Amino acid sequence: QVRLVESGGGLVQPGGSLRLSCAASGLDVNFYDMIWHRQAPGKQRELVASITRIVTSTNYADSVKGRFTISRDNAKNTVYLQMNSLRPEDTAVYFCKADRSDLGVVYWGQGTQVTVSS
Repeated sequence: QVRLVESGGGLVQPGGSLRLSCAASGLDVNFYDMIWHRQAPGKQRELVASITRIVTSTNYADSVKGRFTISRDNAKNTVYLQMNSLRPEDTAVYFCKADRSDLGVVYWGQGTQVTVSS
């Protein structure tokens, strides 16, 4: 059974940092494109950052470039999202996705809440 479990969310002041984790079981993160999405209240879910399988190429939404970093620890089968210089507009539920849509397979985690507020 595949599970993606996000953790590390919480309440942080503007300018602060958080590190989100996505721990995978039942699949090998090295063989999936791993993607962080977020969804703010009343808004559509949007892609935040991605890291491709094997080659480890990364991509970021313009709104987070230079502030967020996605990484993968194959030994721990975990993907991370380091978020620095957080802004109120980063407030959202953050979701982890394992994507092999080329094979018709996509898995989602349950999400973790990030709130940036003073």
